[in-house]
Amino acid sequence: MSIEVTRDTFRLAQVFTISRGSRTEAKVLTVKITRDGVTGWGECVPYARYDETLESVTEEIAGLPADVSRAALQELLPAGAARNAVDCALWDLEAKAQGKRVWELLGQPKPGPEITAYTLSLDTAENMQAQAAKNAARPLLKVKLGTPDDMPRLEAVRRGAPDSTIIVDANEGWTAEVYADLAPHLVRLGVAMVEQPLPAGDDEALIGMKRPVPVCADESAHDRASLPGLKGKYDIVNIKLDKTGGLTEAVAMRAAAEAEGYGIFVGCMVGSSLAMAPAVLVAQGAAFTDLDGPLLLAEDRPTPLLFDAQGVHPSEPALWG
Repeated sequence: MSIEVTRDTFRLAQVFTISRGSRTEAKVLTVKITRDGVTGWGECVPYARYDETLESVTEEIAGLPADVSRAALQELLPAGAARNAVDCALWDLEAKAQGKRVWELLGQPKPGPEITAYTLSLDTAENMQAQAAKNAARPLLKVKLGTPDDMPRLEAVRRGAPDSTIIVDANEGWTAEVYADLAPHLVRLGVAMVEQPLPAGDDEALIGMKRPVPVCADESAHDRASLPGLKGKYDIVNIKLDKTGGLTEAVAMRAAAEAEGYGIFVGCMVGSSLAMAPAVLVAQGAAFTDLDGPLLLAEDRPTPLLFDAQGVHPSEPALWG
């Protein structure tokens, strides 16, 4: 029995910018768990916003017993990137050992493709219009905003892609006043959802505020324990496996969020197809899906996920699950 952690770097197809900064590559951790000659795989993306580094997450995983079970893992590690990679590797391992697909182990029907958003990186209005025009045939575009000059950017994107559904991600970059001022324009431009407009620590301002466009919790939503704090503020919850700490909690969080009346948005960090594969199962029938990480890369894993006009397809067994 063994748990191995390696670092992998994937070049991005172009510079990716959000309100907190830019990057040219995706740095991930790959977890390989081998037991009785069977190997399961998982991937995570340590995220500085949540005080994670490649080193800290590696140390968390290194402290686990090699025979750790999925049930024990939920208690040994907190929600976050480390638990995600191990949890997903354990699901893959179990599926291979039993000769079944993970969706069968979950008791789910056979999954199908889901339309995924394609993310337009934060840039000048002119460049964002060009990005939008290049991807105007895509049914769903996600626009990174979160600056004082957002309206010209959003107007430019709408000109570039007049027929696409648009969702907006401010990455905590707005204030309550800015959101209130922008809301009528978001409606005018046909924006279907606004993701995390206010900083997670300041989102009390959303209580009682008119929300003509549904507001989605991202940085404010991690796992089931975070759901009570969203009440009255948000309409939709963004479930990311690197926040929930894996597929196990993601499935449970989705059920809990739906029971409380939230819409479901399944998102991702910028990672490879290995990181997206478990999330495709969580995304089945979700209101919105954003699993475009591989589309932003210049290189990917062997046997990558298939993306086509139907969306992102479930993984082949050779990749995961």
